[in-house]
Amino acid sequence: MTIDKKPMSFSKSIKSTQVFPEHTNHLDTMFGGKILANIDEIAAIAAMKHAETNCVTASIDSVNFLKPIRAGEIVTYEAYISHVGTSSLEVCVQIKVENPFTHQSDLAVLSFLTFVAVNEAGEKVEVPKVYPTNQHEEWLFKTADDRIKKRQDQRVKSKEMIEFLKSIEETS
Repeated sequence: MTIDKKPMSFSKSIKSTQVFPEHTNHLDTMFGGKILANIDEIAAIAAMKHAETNCVTASIDSVNFLKPIRAGEIVTYEAYISHVGTSSLEVCVQIKVENPFTHQSDLAVLSFLTFVAVNEAGEKVEVPKVYPTNQHEEWLFKTADDRIKKRQDQRVKSKEMIEFLKSIEETS
């Protein structure tokens, strides 16, 4: 039985971990690369839960570092599908940082990624649509068109840059 729509919460995936010194740089803040790897991992889980098939990262559309994450803090990655195209899924990842002693929690990173659902042969497959069930999800859902437009514009610019760089290589 194929479901044509799922709530955003269906894909919700959460991962918490503590930041240790080996996860930090010389400023005692978490490595950006470590954060990106964890974002990609939790986003892939959310995408696969929603699509119920393999999903591959098409792009990391944005990563906004809002607050430093320091050694000793608890980091919670929360991912869920915020919009669906035909075979593409926009995943919102929010990273909250918590002081384990005071329990003060803040949003530290906000990220959007795009995944594509594929079958075993690597061919794109259609995925169920998504719908919001609360005010927070409603806002993300309503603002998705703006993010999609920016993503499409950026993709065109990236292709133009690739063609330009190829032309330079050919003349060198």
